[in-house]
Amino acid sequence: MIIQHRFATTEDIPFLARMNRALVEDEGHRNRVQSDAWLEQRMRAFLAGDYRTVLFEAEGKPAGYALHTIHREHPDTVHLRKIFVERGMRRRGVGSEMMRILREEIWPADKRIAVGVLSGNRAAIAFYESIGFTPYAIEMEIPARKIPGNTGK
Repeated sequence: MIIQHRFATTEDIPFLARMNRALVEDEGHRNRVQSDAWLEQRMRAFLAGDYRTVLFEAEGKPAGYALHTIHREHPDTVHLRKIFVERGMRRRGVGSEMMRILREEIWPADKRIAVGVLSGNRAAIAFYESIGFTPYAIEMEIPARKIPGNTGK
């Protein structure tokens, strides 16, 4: 399958926010209840900062995106913040090809690649392991206590 790619611009923000919502839903992330406006503002902040976003197309249709940066504290590391493959494109080698393009055409070869994965997202863990990632660290937490009347915002 031939995949095209290009860097996202601010004009792509509504589209990126839609894909980000699907990613948040699929991975079971806590912030899945955020508004579309919040997701768009977040993408705008990523694009205005140190992050770059690559959009991918396959067969003339949107295939996904990857959001990444060179890690500020560890300049030898590319931090892959998000990678998303459209639901209808999954299990067809699209994600693997997106990662190949990122590694061979976009990211410097002398950089380590790091990605965070939610511990319950077994599909993502299996995907990353299938393309050569190995576990490095586990982030642990104690969830906040629920306080009556506090909405958490």
